[in-house]
Amino acid sequence: MARMSDPLVIGRVVGDVVDNFSPCVEMSVTYNSSKQVYNGHELFPSSVTTKPKVDVRGSDMRSFFTLIMTDPDVPGPSDPYLREHLHWIVTDIPGTTDSSFGKELVSYEVPRPNIGIHRFVFLLFKQRGRQTVVGPSSRHNFNTRSFAHENQLGLPVAGVFFNCQRETAARRR
Repeated sequence: MARMSDPLVIGRVVGDVVDNFSPCVEMSVTYNSSKQVYNGHELFPSSVTTKPKVDVRGSDMRSFFTLIMTDPDVPGPSDPYLREHLHWIVTDIPGTTDSSFGKELVSYEVPRPNIGIHRFVFLLFKQRGRQTVVGPSSRHNFNTRSFAHENQLGLPVAGVFFNCQRETAARRR
């Protein structure tokens, strides 16, 4: 069960996107080979234009994982009535490797928040082996819980999120 001091609870990822879970696999997300994603830290839109490297340190190469990236704050965090927007899905990621070895089911979409500070959430699910994961019909109104249930993925085994807001010319300096 997630602790109240857990950044995913404080950041309302647990609750808004997924139910309580116990992380049991190490995952790191890095943009441009130097900007590692840490829970709640801010990244500028200009630094997340290319898909990140996602390293998974599962138990062995016979384990397979599905990675989901969503924005639960669409169109804006004060009224996210379009929650969630899907940004990326990679399936069949072998344990002890990175997402480039998986199958990109939904291509990476660059974060472009317009209103307020958005959370961009990466969740890793352990598959029951190599399995067919059925992609969603749309990126809009995506629901991580429903997607995981429909594809028999269970609860996440790892998660991390970053904050991002529209970048003004003054902030780029």
